[in-house]
Amino acid sequence: MSEETTNGVTMKYKKAKTVVMSVMIVICIVLAGSHAFGDEKTPVFNVITVNAAITPAVATYIIKSIDQAYAEGSTGLILLLDTPGGLDLAMRDIIKELLGSRIPVIVFVYPSGARAASAGVMITMASNIAAMAPGTNIGAAHPVAIGMGGKMDETMAEKVVNDAVAYSKSIAKKRGRNSKWVELAVRKSESVTAEEALKLNVIDFVANDVSQLLAKIDGKTVLLPSGEVQLNTKGAIINEKKMGLRERILTALSDPNIAYLLLMIGLAGLYFEFAHPGAILPGVIGGISLILAFFALQTLPVNFAGVLLIIFGIILFIAEIKIVSHGMLTVAGVISLVLGSLMLFESPIPALRVSLKVMIPTIVIVTLFFVAIIGLAVKAQMRKPATGVEGMIGKKGDAITSVHEDGKVFIKGEHWNAYSKDMIEEGEKIKVVGMKGLRLEVEKFE
Repeated sequence: MSEETTNGVTMKYKKAKTVVMSVMIVICIVLAGSHAFGDEKTPVFNVITVNAAITPAVATYIIKSIDQAYAEGSTGLILLLDTPGGLDLAMRDIIKELLGSRIPVIVFVYPSGARAASAGVMITMASNIAAMAPGTNIGAAHPVAIGMGGKMDETMAEKVVNDAVAYSKSIAKKRGRNSKWVELAVRKSESVTAEEALKLNVIDFVANDVSQLLAKIDGKTVLLPSGEVQLNTKGAIINEKKMGLRERILTALSDPNIAYLLLMIGLAGLYFEFAHPGAILPGVIGGISLILAFFALQTLPVNFAGVLLIIFGIILFIAEIKIVSHGMLTVAGVISLVLGSLMLFESPIPALRVSLKVMIPTIVIVTLFFVAIIGLAVKAQMRKPATGVEGMIGKKGDAITSVHEDGKVFIKGEHWNAYSKDMIEEGEKIKVVGMKGLRLEVEKFE
């Protein structure tokens, strides 16, 4: 091979090498750019709404929403809160999740007119970022006695308050918020507006809506179990999440009014089934209603003395049908029903009690229902027999022959052999006063 040919091959090799190197450099630049673009992805915040009392069903919904937001890769979760308070155990489950959350959780007391009372105070304080809308309030976190009897002696009450104070102060200190005010909220039921809460370092921001809140928290650093994280909210996507069917059903069942109605419907349905065996439908409806009612009762602050009084009242109504008490058992049943309804849920929080607007009509309807049933039963018992010997007594007819020691009468389309103590002429009106075998004892009827 000549020297000229060798030089040509070498030049071609160098050019090919240069092209390959250029392509590789371009690919690296593209990959680096796409990687950088991936690191700066658009932030997404899931938004959920809780505007009810804090119950186990609500706690499950909040915890599930936080876990779901993390699994979806969301930047954080915003909880729009409006609550009168709720159950201590449910509140503590939520707070455990908030303190251990792997993504930032923002509690926003919203909209205007909303509140974060009692358990809502603790939940707000435990969030990574606490915010309120103008026209909202927070406070009144004094612990209350609920459940069996609902009363505590002085020593026990003091222990409960001290425990709540220590718990709330530890949360406030962990989140860098005003622990002195939290103690006042627990001991003295202190309550403040959104603006006052901001000045007292109870919350971090006051915002009119979610968009304004996201703009205000941009660049803020929050502490997660994994370390400090700086929030980027520019151009954030708001992903509003609605309660699923299951959560809506469980939340509805946790309403004391619904639980109370289900209990009454269940008892009425079972009464129908026992009074009229084989009806099936009332028994099925009653059984399902009772099961749902007992599920709801185990999630609420129930006084079981109230449940027993309601059941006892129904038993008294049923007993009135069997025992002649001249209405005394009915009166006792009404009293038992009223007392049981009043005692059923013991809580100073209206959302955890049966509303009088529900209780009074229900008691009236149930009472009228059983009074009507009792009236029909008593009327049936007092009705004169229509068949047999007793059914013939008092019947009226005509003598178709003279009747004394023997004779014939016509009663209700039938001819009967009859006799009488006194002489009855043919064609006279007669009335049956007795019966011996197939012979009627009759007398004149004026």
